[in-house]
Amino acid sequence: MSSDVAEPLEEMENLTYEEAQEEEEEDNISPTDLSELLKEGTKEAHDRAENTQFVKEFLKGRIKRELFKLGTVALYFTYSALEEEMERNKDHPAFAPLYFPAELHRAPALEQDLAYFYGEGWRGAVGCSEATRRYVERIRHVGRHRPELLAAHAYTRYMGDLSGGQVLRKVAQRALGLPASGEGLRFYAFDNVSSAQGFKQLYRARLNALELDPETKEEVVKEANRAFEFNMQVFEELDKIGALLTEETQDGGLPVHDGKGDVRKCPFYAAKSGGTGAPCGCPMALLQQPSAQVAIAVCVALLAVGLAAWYQM
Repeated sequence: MSSDVAEPLEEMENLTYEEAQEEEEEDNISPTDLSELLKEGTKEAHDRAENTQFVKEFLKGRIKRELFKLGTVALYFTYSALEEEMERNKDHPAFAPLYFPAELHRAPALEQDLAYFYGEGWRGAVGCSEATRRYVERIRHVGRHRPELLAAHAYTRYMGDLSGGQVLRKVAQRALGLPASGEGLRFYAFDNVSSAQGFKQLYRARLNALELDPETKEEVVKEANRAFEFNMQVFEELDKIGALLTEETQDGGLPVHDGKGDVRKCPFYAAKSGGTGAPCGCPMALLQQPSAQVAIAVCVALLAVGLAAWYQM
């Protein structure tokens, strides 16, 4: 990291959760702050995302186990790409202040979740769906060619996971009858974040401290909206797959949260859909192939009566 960047970064690194929260409360928030631009500039996309069928059904506790597993697979490939690109750009001045591997990185937790759902041989049992592949390709492109936009993807993912993610954790645990000890839900556990609210304040302060010109800030907001679109495409794909699944009898499938009210309980952030070297390249789009649709329907039907079926491309 260059010396001209190191000094302001050191000052930001010394900012505690509590101090960041106090600074935001004491100082007037400027409409030109990147955090404010992102908040205001993604409202419409946020509203559309939280009203997708997948998210609404999830919040009502109507989530099928197999669909939840496929959502976890999508998360894994997404976070694998994102965190590899974050590692690549950890010293880039337009991203370095947002590099929190110990606090935020989700790939290791997702690996544990997939091992729980699919067994120790999970790497050979899962595949990257077409919608997830497009999302991953965009993250890769940004990380390698437009690292100043990487903040948009990190912001969209992690700030949401620290918000409504905790709501969805409770919904999934109850609806799917998952262990209270947390197996299958490690993704939602941020063990190194003592205060989610305080950490989000710190993250916003770091965003606002990035030295970006107005044009670049505008591009970051556009990229965040693009990230929302990719997430919605993943949701829509899961909806289509879900329509092929046989109905499952779930225990405790009552709604835990109706998706209304406090934005910190936002279902979009909670429901959206990580390890080095994880590939994401499926040879065909699952839902564009009628034969593949029939195959999935048959496999899931077998799963419902007790046989093992795996999601592969």
